Amino acid sequence: MTEKKSKIVDRAILTVDGFEGVFKVIHQNTVLQGKSPSTFHNYIRRIALISLHFEQLPENISDDEIKEYLTALALSSSSPSRSSFKHMVYGLRYYFRHIGQGNRAIALPSLKNDTKLPIILNRSELKELFKAPKLLKHRIVLALAYSAGLRSQELIKLRISDIDFERKTIHIRQSKYKKDRIVPLSDFIAKGIKKYLAVENPDTWLFNGKEINGQYSGNGLSWIMREAMKKTSIKKHVNLHSLRHSYATHLLEDGINILIIKQLLGHANITTTMIYLHVAILPHTPPHSPLDTLYPPKR
Repeated sequence: MTEKKSKIVDRAILTVDGFEGVFKVIHQNTVLQGKSPSTFHNYIRRIALISLHFEQLPENISDDEIKEYLTALALSSSSPSRSSFKHMVYGLRYYFRHIGQGNRAIALPSLKNDTKLPIILNRSELKELFKAPKLLKHRIVLALAYSAGLRSQELIKLRISDIDFERKTIHIRQSKYKKDRIVPLSDFIAKGIKKYLAVENPDTWLFNGKEINGQYSGNGLSWIMREAMKKTSIKKHVNLHSLRHSYATHLLEDGINILIIKQLLGHANITTTMIYLHVAILPHTPPHSPLDTLYPPKR
């Protein structure tokens, strides 16, 4: 948990009666349900924020007070994407179901799916981005994220042993939805990783960091992307996850079947992958009858 988030939760534990018990039980439940640590941190932080605001646990806050609080979040200029509002609804919904007040969870505002298309970088922009960082380690982080379509947590959890240079594969373990998958290892990035390993000599994790377990942090990866972007001429508003979007889009444009792309990305549902059909620039085939391809004209 980041320092900022930790302070908010710690304040709630110290000042809100019963919050410490809530923290322990929700942590146990999210672990047993196989939810990611980031999901737990999001839930508990939102519950801490509203508990601190009203100085009591959510079950003791009236429905009208909760509606007023959510309205203020939805209208907040500091969160134009309404992300604070959406995460608060998710957190409260989980909490009310957890304490057996499912009716209050259902009564919370419904959330519409975000229909925004992903922003991707074109191939020229990617080349410029990958050259921007001074440190070899940072260049490898960005290039690897794109070359294999990795999520930030997948980069963090990569072990040196997960890279198979002979078979040209990367083994991604227990990612989102608690599934493993194998993705191809690019010949180009393989050369870079070998050079990086020889220079940096990391231990266990491919990218060692300052976390207690020796891993890199998500904030650290985001910082690498932000600093690299500052050194480029790219004006698009992108983040590290945009490299994954670019990977999927470029594979589609290269003619890879969308079902294969779904497997490479580790998506649970094909509808998630289909969003890239809206941003990929695909060769246009004019409408025709399949009978004409069955019996093509003789030349």
